[in-house]
Amino acid sequence: MIQSMTGYGKATATYADKKITVEIKSLNSKAMDLSTRIAPAYREKEIEIRNIVSKTLERGKVDCYVSVEKDEENAATPINAALVENYYHQIKAIGERCHIPLPEDWFATLLRMPDVLTKNDTQELEEEEWLVVKETLEEALKQLTGFRLQEGEALERKFNEKIDNIERLLASIEPYEHERVGKIRERIVDALKKIPEAEYDKNRLEQELIYYIEKLDINEEKQRLANHLKYFRETMAQGTGQGKKLGFIAQEMGREINTTGSKSNHAEMQNIVVQMKDELEQIKEQVLNVM
Repeated sequence: MIQSMTGYGKATATYADKKITVEIKSLNSKAMDLSTRIAPAYREKEIEIRNIVSKTLERGKVDCYVSVEKDEENAATPINAALVENYYHQIKAIGERCHIPLPEDWFATLLRMPDVLTKNDTQELEEEEWLVVKETLEEALKQLTGFRLQEGEALERKFNEKIDNIERLLASIEPYEHERVGKIRERIVDALKKIPEAEYDKNRLEQELIYYIEKLDINEEKQRLANHLKYFRETMAQGTGQGKKLGFIAQEMGREINTTGSKSNHAEMQNIVVQMKDELEQIKEQVLNVM
């Protein structure tokens, strides 16, 4: 089954007093276009995170977010009590020595001093915590892949429907092919009759008509288009990673339909060709989403 490049996955886990969240979104792109936003605590693992995501998703415009939150009890910035006491003694000593009035609100003054409320986030990442982050990442990727498969299933149904329509339209051309031969002959003979002084060899006329009709023959185009439609179905059945190949096949289908239209020389046949082009255009639009 084919996969869509559109998907979304989110997973959360807890480790000690931390809540770890991984969120991944993907859209269609010709190649892997990965953007990451990773919490500072896990920044050292960014290359490994990118490798895991790229290997799993292969293609697409992907946004990956890895965040961590601590519970409220431990989230508060700690006050450096030793530094507060040191500032207190320094300020008091300077005030007494220089006869400067001491502050009335000591606490407010001391809390504004440098580094009193500085939070230290430079903790070393433990291997056990990294394993939890990695498992959470893999779970989010699993959810996204499941989403892609569901979207791929819907795309496959849509493609089969459009291919069925093109096959039906292709078969409906046949009656008009036989009809147009008589109409071409009639049109040419009528044109000659309108020129009274014109003389022509009927045998030569027949030869020219045969040559002209052979130039307008579309049997080869019909056969090639039928083969492309069949090959499109077979390629879908091969599974994931067929998006570019399906796009190439759709281009070849378009060439045969266009050639059929240019050779048709019949109003009803041209109308059918327009309908086939419309069905194919919808395939081309959606094939851009296939991985």
